[in-house]
Amino acid sequence: MSPETITASAPVTKTERTRARARAARNRKFLVLGSRVAVLIAVIGLWEWLARTAVIDPFNFSMPSKIWEQIRTWVVDGTAQGSLWEQIWYTLYEALLGWVIGVIAGVLLGIALGRVRFAADVLGPYIKVLNALPRIVLAPIFLIWFGLGPASKVASAVVLVFFPVFFNAFQGAREVDRNLVANSRILGASNRQVTLQVVIPSATSWIFTSLHVSFGFALIGAIVGEYIGATKGLGLLVAASQGTFNAAGVYAAMVILAIVALLAEGLLTFLERRLFRWKPADADTAR
Repeated sequence: MSPETITASAPVTKTERTRARARAARNRKFLVLGSRVAVLIAVIGLWEWLARTAVIDPFNFSMPSKIWEQIRTWVVDGTAQGSLWEQIWYTLYEALLGWVIGVIAGVLLGIALGRVRFAADVLGPYIKVLNALPRIVLAPIFLIWFGLGPASKVASAVVLVFFPVFFNAFQGAREVDRNLVANSRILGASNRQVTLQVVIPSATSWIFTSLHVSFGFALIGAIVGEYIGATKGLGLLVAASQGTFNAAGVYAAMVILAIVALLAEGLLTFLERRLFRWKPADADTAR
């Protein structure tokens, strides 16, 4: 084989290898998705069978068919507190507002204390003490302070969101490459420029890691606040269903919450991929 033939065939071989890898990755993606669906169907089917055969008590554990019927009833006829969509929006509004406030406060304070060591040494013990408190028990206090309206639920969401975001932002600010900071100072950058152009971009991946977990915490804060006392929301649906021994209603509200959380997680993942397109793919993905 002549050198010209080898040179001409090399790009074709590389292209075929790339296509084979893409095809294998696509097949694996479909396999994972199919396996997830199969596991879900198996769990639902087993649950339904165990309840119908009275292996488990259908009054306490309900069954998927009754849960689906409860969701359909809420969608078509509404709930005792109003339409289902109104309850979802009420809870989502409280969780989103608490999440935004908690994220902003956590990022700002985390970056500030990560940059100013003296402030971190002074305030660090107090933040650790507050983080050690069981923050769920603050929900009744917020209810007394702010009443049955959304403010008490937003406050519960804020305290749950703040700490994971704060600690990630703080650690991200501390883990910035010192060579980058030193080089920027050599080039004449001020403290403000170093913070905005070096520290915050470097800590962004740390911050986004906490966002995935923190939105779930925001939902928990809103739901707990509504469960204790509210006029609307999914937490109130859970409390009302529990008060009437309607296990299907409790599970139905949990299913709706899980769907909302999954949609929010998907949106955050999409935004993260758009913002971090420059990052190299994981080793498992590249294989």
